[in-house]
Amino acid sequence: MTFAIWALIIGALLITMALSGTSLSRLPLSTALLYLAAGYGLGPAGWALLAPDPLTWSVALERVSEVAVLISLFAVGLKLGLPLSDRGWRLPVRLALVSMTITVALIAAIGVLGLGLSLGAAVLLGAILAPTDPVLASDVQVLEAGDRDRLRFSLTGEGGLNDGAAFPFVMLGLGLLGLHDLGAWGWRWVLVDMLWAVAGGLAIGAGLGTLIGRLVVYLRSRHQESVGFDEFLALGLIALAYGVAVLSHAYGFLAVFAAGLALQRVKERPWEGADSAVLETGLQSSRANAALATDAAYASAFMMQQVRGFNEQLERIAEVAVVLVVGAMLAYTHLPDGALWFVPLLFLVVRPVSVRIGLLGTLVSREQRLFISWFGIRGIGSIYYLMYAINQGLPRAVSHTLTSRADVRDTPRNSLWGEAGEHCLCKKKRHPERPAGYVRCRTHIKQLRRYMNKHNL
Repeated sequence: MTFAIWALIIGALLITMALSGTSLSRLPLSTALLYLAAGYGLGPAGWALLAPDPLTWSVALERVSEVAVLISLFAVGLKLGLPLSDRGWRLPVRLALVSMTITVALIAAIGVLGLGLSLGAAVLLGAILAPTDPVLASDVQVLEAGDRDRLRFSLTGEGGLNDGAAFPFVMLGLGLLGLHDLGAWGWRWVLVDMLWAVAGGLAIGAGLGTLIGRLVVYLRSRHQESVGFDEFLALGLIALAYGVAVLSHAYGFLAVFAAGLALQRVKERPWEGADSAVLETGLQSSRANAALATDAAYASAFMMQQVRGFNEQLERIAEVAVVLVVGAMLAYTHLPDGALWFVPLLFLVVRPVSVRIGLLGTLVSREQRLFISWFGIRGIGSIYYLMYAINQGLPRAVSHTLTSRADVRDTPRNSLWGEAGEHCLCKKKRHPERPAGYVRCRTHIKQLRRYMNKHNL
């Protein structure tokens, strides 16, 4: 009977989303928020059909969130078509490295000075909350490989890079807690956990993505072999890149992201008189598709179209599953009254300050910087790092503390108005009729609306 009830609930939810997807796109809501609400209703606070206690089910939650992040990182890599030599990469790289490092440092300082955490626990909390999320940020990502919008590209690239780049700080936090070997004077952390694991992950992913992509295109265009099974190609490359990287003591997240980037760049351009509409939509017959798949001019582009389409569908399914679980997990969150100031401080200070410092010297306007600050969405990546830390033997007292802080920050806020609304709630009211915070919030919303309308966002 339980399976039948679950089938009914999931079926109703998916059909509802399929029928209302167009209408929802016109509302200041995201599908992730609806999944979150549904998960909360299915959790202990509602029907109690889901009870994902993060301390009891940490292993399962780590694997589920890890798979969701891997799928999303591969999808992000497939979408970023800007040449690596282009200056447009400077913004996401600075956001993913400089701004994220500053975020970790600020949260660690807040943890030690304001929350009374040990240095190791504070650094770990910063590493958990610092990376932005590629799973829940799909509404602000680039739409396709040819999308050159500066803000979308920056946020997408940041989400793809920093989910793996945060791992060194997770290992540092665990090392300071005595759960990971940092080496004498931290040499192992610098050489292995930071330099090799980051560079090795990127190199392994890029090498495998390029090799497999070129091999498939060669076999299809020269020998009419390896046609079809593009779904297996996507899943296989994700699994292969991740497995090789982890076994090589490199970061699997960065490897999968780099594999998507490399596979996307295998794409060849068709000759100048080719019909681009056919390339985009495909032909309505298996023989025509097979002809495109084995044509030297279209083979790589057709492969990318099939892989990207399958991966996007897989990403949506993963988002539904994981956000439902996150919604159910909200029943287990608790933030002590004495630490309520922690949430607005993260919203109003940490992200904006880190973005501002990270983008110093770049030609970014105030509106653009504000937009990037507001869309620093946390979510599934942070859930993964929290579960990973717990499974490394984190003391139970520290696990309880980090769970209460992290889960509050990890609530998905995948729309501009959700972010701005929280911004308003955190502002201090200076006057009972016209609070200063309200006026400033309304001003920010108007600025962002004008910017979004100007750039069709």
